[in-house]
Order: sequence, then C-alpha cells, then structure tokens
Amino acid sequence: MSTDTRTITVGIDGSRSSLDAADWAAHEAQRRRLPLRLLHAGTEPAVPGGVFDIDDIDDIDDIDVPAGRTRAALDRAAIELSYAHPALDIIARRTATPAVPALLAAAVEAETLVLGSRGRTGSAGVPVGSVALGVAARADRPVVLVRAGELPEDERVPVVDGSPPSTAPYLPVVLGLDPDASADDLIGYAFDTAAVRSAPLHVVHSWTLPTSTLRPWRHRFPGTTVREHRVDGDPGPRLLEASARAGLLVVGRRAGRSPGRAARSLIRHADCPVAVVPHD
Repeated sequence: MSTDTRTITVGIDGSRSSLDAADWAAHEAQRRRLPLRLLHAGTEPAVPGGVFDIDDIDDIDDIDVPAGRTRAALDRAAIELSYAHPALDIIARRTATPAVPALLAAAVEAETLVLGSRGRTGSAGVPVGSVALGVAARADRPVVLVRAGELPEDERVPVVDGSPPSTAPYLPVVLGLDPDASADDLIGYAFDTAAVRSAPLHVVHSWTLPTSTLRPWRHRFPGTTVREHRVDGDPGPRLLEASARAGLLVVGRRAGRSPGRAARSLIRHADCPVAVVPHD
C-alpha cells in the first residue's frame, strides 16, 4: 500500500447507510492511523440539528455552520464521530460538485473511499444506489460499500463470555481471486487489511492458483494466517457463504472497467462490507 499521507474518506448524504458507513470509516481510520475525511457533495437541503453548538468542538476542521440552529447531516455526523473517537483527526468538507465526480476526485487522495448501501430486503439483497455503483466502477482507489445497519461488532468474533465486543478478535478478511488476473493491488490490499486487523485471510479462487501468486505476500506479511479455498467452477456461491462469517469481502475489477456480473452480485448479496479494488 502507499506510504503517502492519505485519508479514509466517506461520502455523507444524510441517509442511515451513509452514517453507518461513516462509523465504519472512523474505525478504519483509527486502525490505519489516518485522518478521516467526511465529504458532502451536491446541494442537499439542511436538516434540523440538535442542541450542540459546533463551535464547541475543537477536533473538527473546515466546517461551515449553516445559519441559525439548522445543521446539515455532515455537521451532525462530524460531531457524533468526534465524541465517539476523540483522538481521531476529522476533516469535514462540503462541495457543490455533483456526488459522483466529487467522490471520484476525493478518491485520488484517499487510502480508501467508503460509501453506504441501503439495508437488506430479504432475498433481493442490498439495493446499491447509482452513486455507489458509479463510483465503485470508476474510482482509482479501493471503494468499500457498507450496508445500513452494519455495526462495529459485526466485524469481530461474537463474544459469549460477557467481555467487551471491542476486545474480540476480528473475523477473517475474504479475498475472491481470479487466478488469471495480474492483481498485485488487489492481493496487496487484502493482505494489508488483514494485517491491520490481525485477522486471518481466506483466499477463495477457482481452479488451481499458481504457488508464486501468494508466496511473496506471505513473506511480506508473515504474521498473517492464510487459508486457501479452491473452487471448481464459479466461486461466487462460496464467496457469499464465506461473507456470512467475514469482517470484509474483497473483490477486484479491472482498471478502466466496471465490476463484472459476479462482483455486482456479491456487492448486492454479501453479508458484510465489500471492498472493490481496481487492478491491472
């Protein structure tokens, strides 16, 4: 991964899914020791605020407060996250630029771009909005799609002894890998993400994966436990099954192309957040 100073950036539009995505992004920023950038794009109307005055918050930069006691969703999210994560460097910004081009531009400076998808609707899976799909299809950096209702403890092993959920080990990171792809960016993201969490990495691939594909990454991340799962044929059903016991599902797309049908199906139906990573 890049060693440049980057951010974890999340798009805020006031929806429940974007606020849950912001919470996920805040935890990711803490794990990676990066600033969190909240971005509100377009010209959404302001919504009624609460009782706090944003001028009382010292940890948030670059927020323009609406007149009176009205506050946009961006401001409320920044305040809530600053209280929940007092050590986190939070940058909140607005732009009148439409959402897709604004988020694509922000992704260039981000380690990861995080967006919300809507809640589950039975067997139909998660309806993913046009903005999320449009950005995931074109961004130059990894895009993580977080469904509404996702909680921080959902990415950890369930606790049964009454201990705090935040102390439980992380669930595996699951990587869907095409053996025919030259995908160092994809593999590197999955290994790095697992290492940051001290989580195991489960690699699901079809047919036989050349030994040389993962060998350099195993040497680079010796502390990461790696398990390979070979599937004869379509690995999609196995990946969906694995997502029910995963903290993050990582899939790739060819640079310059939209996610394929299999990746789009995983984005809609996976039971955990999905990272879409561009690669050669």
